[in-house]
Amino acid sequence: MQLRAMAFDHPDAVKLNDRVQLEYVERYGDGEGDVTPLAPSMFAPPSGLYLIAYDGDRPVATGGWRSQDANPLGYADGDAELKRMYVIPEARGLGLARRILAALEADAREAGRVRMVLETGDMQPEALALYASSGYLACGKFGHYREYDSSRCMAKPLS
Repeated sequence: MQLRAMAFDHPDAVKLNDRVQLEYVERYGDGEGDVTPLAPSMFAPPSGLYLIAYDGDRPVATGGWRSQDANPLGYADGDAELKRMYVIPEARGLGLARRILAALEADAREAGRVRMVLETGDMQPEALALYASSGYLACGKFGHYREYDSSRCMAKPLS
């Protein structure tokens, strides 16, 4: 498996994002998926990074981070926000999410970010377990879904 930095609007990224959106709809039953506003420029270095894991030429996993600073949505100065972590079902259990997470944390640290934050939901127990086992702790809610009961926000210092 190879990790490649790609644009958030690359066709492979769009294809995997469409798949994760379908999974969100299935898990949460809301018909929308994640409607957090995202733009490709948010993931452009040095203010972010978007990775795709490939098995040969086949895209099988994604993840990205984007810079955040203090704002009315609850972020703090120096935050790096994890977005669109996803592994296709056929590639789960191979350690890809951990590999992507470690690469994103390292890149955000090198970019001068001080804390990685993420928002996931209570219907994603695999994600919650991954993040908890990677040193993430519950934190104050932030972002688009901060007022949803099902939202779970976590953070990890990058120092």
